[in-house]
This record gives sequence, structure tokens and C-alpha cells, in this order.
Amino acid sequence: MSEADWNQFLLSLIEGPDKNPVLFSILKQVSLLSVSETSIVLSTDSQGFFIFIQKRIPEIEERLSLFAKKTLTIEVVVSAQERRQTEAPLLSFEPSQDDVYRKAGLNGKYSFDNFAVSGSNQVAYAASQAVADNLSKAYNPLFLYGGVGVGKTHLAQAVASKILGDNPQKRVFFSPGEQFTNELIEAIFEKNTAKFRKKYRHLNLLIVDDVQFIAGKNTVQEEFFHTFNAIISSGGQVIFTSDRHPREIKNLEDRLKSRFAGGLTVDVQSPDFELRTAILLIKAKEKNIELGIDLAKLIAEQVSDSRSLEGTLLSIYARVLGRGELITLNVVESFFHTESETKPKLRITPHEILNVVCSYYNVRQSQLKSPIRSESLSLPRQVAMFLLRRELNMKHQEIANLLKRKDHTTIMHGVEKINRLLVKDEFFKKEIDRIIQTLNLST
Repeated sequence: MSEADWNQFLLSLIEGPDKNPVLFSILKQVSLLSVSETSIVLSTDSQGFFIFIQKRIPEIEERLSLFAKKTLTIEVVVSAQERRQTEAPLLSFEPSQDDVYRKAGLNGKYSFDNFAVSGSNQVAYAASQAVADNLSKAYNPLFLYGGVGVGKTHLAQAVASKILGDNPQKRVFFSPGEQFTNELIEAIFEKNTAKFRKKYRHLNLLIVDDVQFIAGKNTVQEEFFHTFNAIISSGGQVIFTSDRHPREIKNLEDRLKSRFAGGLTVDVQSPDFELRTAILLIKAKEKNIELGIDLAKLIAEQVSDSRSLEGTLLSIYARVLGRGELITLNVVESFFHTESETKPKLRITPHEILNVVCSYYNVRQSQLKSPIRSESLSLPRQVAMFLLRRELNMKHQEIANLLKRKDHTTIMHGVEKINRLLVKDEFFKKEIDRIIQTLNLST
């Protein structure tokens, strides 16, 4: 197997019919040390990541062998520099930072440094930092709620990471609500609830992710109530995350709702356009992908689901992987154009969009296409750009040609401005909704 074959294998993990972006992301973190006809040797400079990837070797070997149509083996080694750095701690039985995080149930990638902040999550970010700086004395408990992919888990784990970074001796544990439930059930079955209570009731910081999972489970809520009280009374901190406000969690005991209300409850809102752009830039930097801010804006404009941002970035990057090329405007626009081909075709035309916009704002198409930049024409023109882009997925240059603008950057600026107005101005959002209804398009 050659290095080019290896790159093609990585490409298949992000573009193939049986794609696996998680495995792609893992393998992007290691270096290809050597290849042969029967084996591949990978190198990492992280002892913790070496242990992590060792567990995935059977899965990687199986997928690689299927791809190459012959049996191949994988070996992972730790670089000499890392071995020298970790040799002394290992001999003195001192756990590494990765070991400390892993024992606490944390993912080391979550920190305050790589959390993007905007108006939609600023309060939650500030509250989490206050808790990390003044454990158990700022907001206790801290309850973060919001939809999927808004950053609740990231913030909660960032608090824990800072606490352990400052003092690895602190007793910290991150437990998904389902894990808490399963551990308690297992403890009851094995008649060993004392061990369960010893693990959970003497923590300096307990984080329960997706706490709504315990609702409706009477025995679990009973144990949870006493665990909560034990930690708080001993000076510990508790952080919860949920997909909804405590009062909206059905079958949650009133006494737990009352305890949750005793601290700070913060709504973490969906990321706006600016925040999605920042997230993309952070992800690109983490993965050593060169991505300009204009291209990040273009992707953020198309992808509103924050959890899809990283997958979209990796899918776009896969198109240039192994070819020595950079992500360009053409690559990004081609990606979204290809994606749109699988969607049902709309019967609306660009001319009809221009007609509806002109009718709504009482202007003529010739005025939209003119060089005049008065406010009375600039806004309708930018609304037309936005709708042509969003509803028909036209390329920026195509819109520029249609509206007789100089180049695609004018279109990008116009679409970006409308996106900002939609987030900040509820009245304007209703205006756009009415225009779309007139077009008989779904938002």
C-alpha cells in the first residue's frame, strides 16, 4: 500500500457510501510514519491519544482491509520526544493530564479557549467562567439548557477542565444522565449502593449532562436528590445541562425543580451567523485546515445547524485532500451546488423572486440592477440577493451577473447583512417571512 492509497482511504471515510467522519477526524490527528504492502505504521506525540486509538485498531484494520481488498495491519507508536517527556512521570506513577481528564469522564478538547462567544451564548459563557473561577460560591447549581448543538456540554466540560488544570487533586466527575441511571441500577442489582454513593457524594464538582433523562424514574430521582444535597452541603458544585427549562421537564419531582431553581438557570440559544462563522474558523485551526474568513462566512450562511458545521467542513476538505490544493470559493460553491441537486427542484425562477421583491418594496427591476446605492434601493436589492441565494442556491457570481453587480463579494456582503438583520430585528424577519409566503416557499 502506498501513501497515495492511504490518502484515498482517508477520503473514503468522509465521502464514500459507508463514510465515517468520526474515524476520519481521529486519523487526521496522527502522522503516517511508514507504509508497506502488508502494514501501516502511524505516529502520535500524545500518550493519551495513543491509548485511545489503540482501542480503535480492529475497526480501522477491518475498514482498511476492505478498502484495499487485502489484509493489512495497523501499528501505532508514540514519538521519541513524547516518550522522553512521559518516562519520568510513568516511573513515579504520576498520571498524565489526559489520564486525569479521562478518569473524570471529560473530553480534553473542550475548553474556554476554543469556545466561540456571541450574543446567543454570552451569558452562559460568563456564568460558566464565574463558576470555574469561584467554585461553589458563584452560581450553585448552574443549569444550562437549550437545543442540540448550542454548546451546553462544551461549557460544562470547560469548567471541569479548568478546575482540574488548576488542581488535578480536585474530585471532578462528568456523568451523562443515562450513565448516572445505569450505574445506580447496576449498584442496586449488585447490592452495592454504598460504592455508588462513595463515588458520587464526595465530589468537588459533579456535572450531569442531559439531566432530563432521570425524569419519571422514581428511585433514580430519590438517589439523585440525596446526592445533590450531599455535594452542596459539603461545599461542592453541581452543574446540569438539559434540552429544556427545569419547569418544562415532565415527570420531574417538584423538590428537584425547586433545587434547580436555587441557582442560576441560563438559556443557551442557537448560534447566529457570526458565531457559526467563528466556530468554523476555530474548527479549521484545530484541524490545520487553511480556511479564509470569507469562505467560513459562505459555509456558515448555508449551514444553520451548529453540529453540522464540522462535518460540512471536513466534507469540503475531503474534496481537496491529497491533491495539494487549498479550499477555494469554487470548491465550496461546487460542494453546496452538488448537495442541492439531491433536493427537490423548486418551480420558482429568479425572475419571479425579483418580481415579488420589487412589488413588496414598490421598486422596479431596472432600479435593482442600476448602480444607484440609496437606502430605498439597497435594502430591496440585498433582500433579492438573500432570496436568490437561500431559496435557489444560486452561485454568488450568478447573482452578481443577474443584478449587474461588479463581483461576487458584493453579493456575499449583501447576504451577510440580511442574515444579521434577521437575527437582530424581529420586525424585519416577519417582512422576509411575508415575502417568502408570497413566493409560496417554505422557510
